[in-house]
Amino acid sequence: MNADRFLANHFLIAMPGLTDPNFHHTVTYLCEHDEEGAMGLVINRPIEMQLGDLLQHVGIRVEDDEVRSRPVFLGGPVQPERGFVLHEPLGDWDATMQVTDRIGVTASQDILAAIARGEGPERFLVALGYAGWGAGQLEEEMLANAWLSGPADPGILFETPVEARWEAAARHLGVDLGMLSGDAGHA
Repeated sequence: MNADRFLANHFLIAMPGLTDPNFHHTVTYLCEHDEEGAMGLVINRPIEMQLGDLLQHVGIRVEDDEVRSRPVFLGGPVQPERGFVLHEPLGDWDATMQVTDRIGVTASQDILAAIARGEGPERFLVALGYAGWGAGQLEEEMLANAWLSGPADPGILFETPVEARWEAAARHLGVDLGMLSGDAGHA
């Protein structure tokens, strides 16, 4: 597969007919995609836990009510005990995977401590778990019409209300999900 065929920094938008409960009506931000597989974070599935609860669980104290009340997302079904911070700008954290020149995903506690102190990245979301695909698996799912894909929009990623992200991501591609059939097929 050519490098320009890889989909890092793209949205995967679940087609209306995708019934897998892990991905029904989700938007996944692809952080990494190459010949070995893909890794992404679901950005529109908040869980019952707030960021303050997560920070307390890992021994980080937070005073700011806005930070404390932010949602935590279920990033995907793989390793749901593992935390990730998707953020802009990149910053200088212990374990950051650079996705673009501005966006990174960090899996170390130093970024959480900085967020709690009000010294974290300008825009971020915190997720537990991730979505992962083995070599060729995502490509097969796309051929089966499970997903729409297109370039990610940081505004949708960080600013659009959670409940509007699925439709907003599709609209960003010029697609009205209400006009799509839940049945897969090929012309």
